[in-house]
Amino acid sequence: MVHLHKQQNFCYALLLFVALAIVYARKSDEVSFQQNYKVVWGNHHVFFLQHGREVQLSIDKTSGAGFRSKLEYASGFFHMRIKIPNKDSRGVVTAFYLTSTVYEGMGEKHDEIDFEFLGNNGEPHMLQTNIFANDEGGREQRHSLWFDPTIDFHTYGLLWNQHQIVFYVDEIPIRVFKNNSEVGVSFPLQEMHVTASIWNGEPWASNGKRIDWNQAPFTAHFEGFNIHACQTQNHYKFLCYSPYLWWNDHKHWQLNPHQQKAYQYVTKKHLVYDYCSDRGQLHKECQIN
Repeated sequence: MVHLHKQQNFCYALLLFVALAIVYARKSDEVSFQQNYKVVWGNHHVFFLQHGREVQLSIDKTSGAGFRSKLEYASGFFHMRIKIPNKDSRGVVTAFYLTSTVYEGMGEKHDEIDFEFLGNNGEPHMLQTNIFANDEGGREQRHSLWFDPTIDFHTYGLLWNQHQIVFYVDEIPIRVFKNNSEVGVSFPLQEMHVTASIWNGEPWASNGKRIDWNQAPFTAHFEGFNIHACQTQNHYKFLCYSPYLWWNDHKHWQLNPHQQKAYQYVTKKHLVYDYCSDRGQLHKECQIN
């Protein structure tokens, strides 16, 4: 009887621990903007809501706005909850991305991993992704979203480790870019900041049409300012490749069967442009994949 009582106590303690862990995991993403980020341009077009747990960026004819992480990172899982402008926003680009720092005159080549939301006037909303490594870009893909991203927040995530980059929309993988550097394919490995912005993307983002500034200001909203990643300010970059960091674990070297099935479905139904189908001969990874 005493043994049974101890087992029950242990089970209750375990359930309490799990419940607290779930609450903590949810709360951990509800940190304020100022904890991990700072405004880098367009200060007068940045507004803080919900005690700093939500940020609004706006753009009008005078300026857009942007913010970035205070630290640089070399691996991790980066995510943001985003709601994009809800007007006739042709030419307005809302972006969430990782980018390395390039110092003028140093001859450095930059890395970048992009989510870019292309504004429109009622057509299906397009999400463009792109990858730059050693200044080599031109790896655009475009997906039509299966929901209206102007109505509510949705989560956009980037898994980045030494083996692959995975783009997620609400935990659904929509794009995978493998590290094929052993056969000469450039792969982003530089330290990068986490960045978000709203900016004027005409004419390329609007099929040559002009932004209707009578609709301005255009506003985008951001939440979820915690960062699950390995920062490089206080230690060597190679430590960010440790398998003890959960995003570097072996199970994150490739999609699992459930993710693979979801990825194939999204590719079949929602991929509307792929650089490999257009300029595949210029990129070795297209021939590998």
